[in-house]
Amino acid sequence: MITKEYVGDKMKAILPVAGVGSRLKPHTHTIAKALLNVAGKPILQHIMDELVSLGVDEAVLIIGYLGDQIKDWAEKTYPNLKLHFPEQTVRKGLAHAIAMAEPYIGEEPCLIIFGDTIFDGNIKGAIETDFDGALGCKMVDDPRRFGVVEMDGDTVTKLVEKPDYLREMPAMVGLNVIKKSKLMFDCIRELIEKGIKTKGEYQLTDALQLMVDHGAKLTMFPIDGWYDCGKPETLLETNKYLLNKTGSHHKEGKEVVIIPPVFIHEKAKVVNSVVGPFVTIDADAVIVSSVIKNSIIGIGAEINNQILKDSLVGDMAKVKGIFRILNVGDSSELTVE
Repeated sequence: MITKEYVGDKMKAILPVAGVGSRLKPHTHTIAKALLNVAGKPILQHIMDELVSLGVDEAVLIIGYLGDQIKDWAEKTYPNLKLHFPEQTVRKGLAHAIAMAEPYIGEEPCLIIFGDTIFDGNIKGAIETDFDGALGCKMVDDPRRFGVVEMDGDTVTKLVEKPDYLREMPAMVGLNVIKKSKLMFDCIRELIEKGIKTKGEYQLTDALQLMVDHGAKLTMFPIDGWYDCGKPETLLETNKYLLNKTGSHHKEGKEVVIIPPVFIHEKAKVVNSVVGPFVTIDADAVIVSSVIKNSIIGIGAEINNQILKDSLVGDMAKVKGIFRILNVGDSSELTVE
């Protein structure tokens, strides 16, 4: 993982967390996507904890949908961090969101980290490089959903947002080191003033391309693990990865079989059940006479007489009867006789 020694004393971070999370409904009707639980804590906490370990002491969180939730949570969880919360009231794209961080970043180097992506990589070279910026990338077979880079040796020559061609390419994963922050903000401003959009939005990929056009030297660095939390199936994959990395956290229960790795909150109650592998159970959840694997169970949820796998059960939801796969939002109640 990234280690603190690689980051300078004045590195700041920008985290765009304004998204609605439409692919994770019904859960994101009531919870900001970045605050959904994976492996025992919110997605955003995994990212913020990593920033703290890096030595980052100031962060700009671009909020929007359910932004008050994120602001309240971040201020309570990280009282020693200097935090800023500009609000993107109209979503016009990632570059538009990043532009809102300019008053807090100025000309200082910064990290840009997507607020819904867990990553595993080493940015020593990115921080120490003589380049003006370094883009975290991972090779993908199908680049059509991503911003991708074309290289000449170690130098980025072209960036394309969601290309319409199909070939193996390095895709940007949402972790970037920008040393020429002022130039980046100037290029975003140029995009907006000239109305340059891709797929109807102002894209960070296009701003980075303008940086290259204006003479900036950008490079890329490899990301080994990249875990997107944007869909139910990828949220569960991220939960699996993190549980594998951190190991099991649970208390022993009467007539309970645990198949690790799992995370069971100390305030959860599990009775006469089989749990695991790859299960997260949050605080005050009650699991009775059930078999659960590869699932995330929310705060205060009640699961009775269930055989569940590959499922998301929201906070305070109640589920009774026999199902196989569930995606149940907060405060729902399902019963099958």
